[in-house]
Amino acid sequence: MNNLDNIYLITDIPGFTPQISRLISMMNYARYTTIEATRGLTVDQLDYLIDSESNSIGALLLHFAAVEYAYQVQTFEGRELSEEEWLEWGPALRLGEEGREAIKGQELSFYIDRMNQVRMRTLELFGTVEDDWLNTEESFWYNKPANYYFMWFHVFEDEINHRGQIRVIRKRQGV
Repeated sequence: MNNLDNIYLITDIPGFTPQISRLISMMNYARYTTIEATRGLTVDQLDYLIDSESNSIGALLLHFAAVEYAYQVQTFEGRELSEEEWLEWGPALRLGEEGREAIKGQELSFYIDRMNQVRMRTLELFGTVEDDWLNTEESFWYNKPANYYFMWFHVFEDEINHRGQIRVIRKRQGV
């Protein structure tokens, strides 16, 4: 889905409505820069912890997939994660000690594959809705209203935020 010739264009994408196209354009750029920031990392570099309270790069990458998956469930299926889904995605959503214990020992391809699998489903789901779907409102953080546009903005805003952490971790490792 990432056409590198158009990576800096926030524009229409065939098969998607205009606003959804623009949202996907921004998500594509965020993902492209995330992948560039992790290119070539080893398992040890992906598992590296700055200190006993930090998250690893691998955990942050899986967090991106988990957040996106959770928003698929919330916005397209209108439900919370099931118990089974929490078992699969919980450590990556919560991070912290649970993430440090559960998310390690994987090659970069594992994390990229998980992110790609979730993103492919996101794109399939986005292809089923029109722009007005983005205006759907629900009670959100602190019982404040939010629309799906904001929720999907948050998916890649969270990735951009944590990508900054990835760059700091890389720098601390000297890579």
